[in-house]
Amino acid sequence: MKITKVLMGALAALMVVGMASCSKSSNEFVLGLDDSFPPMGFRDDSNEIVGYDIDLAKEVANRLGLKFRAQPISWSAKEQELNTGKIDCIWNGLSITPERLEALAFTKPYLNNAQVVIVRADGGIKNLADLSGKVLGVQAGSSAADAIDENPAFKSSLKAIVDFNDNIMALNDLEIGGLDGVAMDSVVAEYSLKVTGKPFTILADSLAPEQYGIAFKKDNTELRDKVQKALEDMAADGTVAKISEKWFGSDISIIGK
Repeated sequence: MKITKVLMGALAALMVVGMASCSKSSNEFVLGLDDSFPPMGFRDDSNEIVGYDIDLAKEVANRLGLKFRAQPISWSAKEQELNTGKIDCIWNGLSITPERLEALAFTKPYLNNAQVVIVRADGGIKNLADLSGKVLGVQAGSSAADAIDENPAFKSSLKAIVDFNDNIMALNDLEIGGLDGVAMDSVVAEYSLKVTGKPFTILADSLAPEQYGIAFKKDNTELRDKVQKALEDMAADGTVAKISEKWFGSDISIIGK
């Protein structure tokens, strides 16, 4: 009996510690992201999470007097992570869609984007029509996947659609010939071409134009509004432009414009 009580006490202590380590502090600003989504949020060579969204969010948290924490999540379960309170927001190149506007509380758009297809430069594919009978890769749960679903004629023309956990894996498969193209965000595609120098090209015709926003729980409009105000202040004092120029070479933000 004594041993059982000791073991039960130890297990209870471990449970308390485990719960404490998983709980979110009230003075934290926890950002949920796919940590393989450059240049918005990704891991650098030192395994540190960096990116355009990360720099913006760190400055916002600082101005709100909160401790910043980037929390990698499964992108296909992002809404669940938010609604269970494990994260404060989804801030990682999240496209604003009618369905998401119904379920979540969004800031105003902060960046323009489009869903495009990236292909091998020597693959002979010049437009979306050339993908007929071809294999297309896409990140599961992404806006690119939604854009494909919303274009049934294009979707039915494809030989197959292959889901990936992230865009990096899809691009690697494209490079070795496993795919004929990858549908993804134009911001990410352009950054990938610029940084990696891989023999890819982006098709001129896009699947869908869109904008990025920051999503909060539907009833958490108070924090949403504070973040929006901080971003507008940052745009007014030149901080947003400085961060944009760091990652894109120019100010492409639409905050306050």
